[in-house]
Amino acid sequence: MTTAILFALLAGILVSLSRQLNGRLALSTTALIASYWNHIVGFAVLTVFGLIIGGLWPQGALNAPWYAYLGGTIGVVFVASGSWLIARIGAINTAMLVIGGQMISGVLLDLARGNTENLAASAIGVTMIIAGMALTQKRD
Repeated sequence: MTTAILFALLAGILVSLSRQLNGRLALSTTALIASYWNHIVGFAVLTVFGLIIGGLWPQGALNAPWYAYLGGTIGVVFVASGSWLIARIGAINTAMLVIGGQMISGVLLDLARGNTENLAASAIGVTMIIAGMALTQKRD
């Protein structure tokens, strides 16, 4: 469990760093162009790793339903919107809202699957994140 927690924390740090870098690129270009280069460079690196490690075409990959491949499309929207948002509302607000959105969708997905074991705690967590974002806003 400790290894999984450390990997999750590292992933969170890398997402935040990635958003900062893409946000900076978006200031010099546009959010769409920043997203484009994010995905092109990521594709190139992933292809090299895949060629070294192998398994780019695992058995059964073509048997997955068509909608299983929409993750990349959703990723493009995520990266482009993050690049656009970070320059406008800052890193903390972007991160809190993205995490809040992930938690809301996580709660809804758990509900759809019938998993209501920690529903109250999850709802409180979502509320706290949104409240934390609201507290950081400047008041005019």
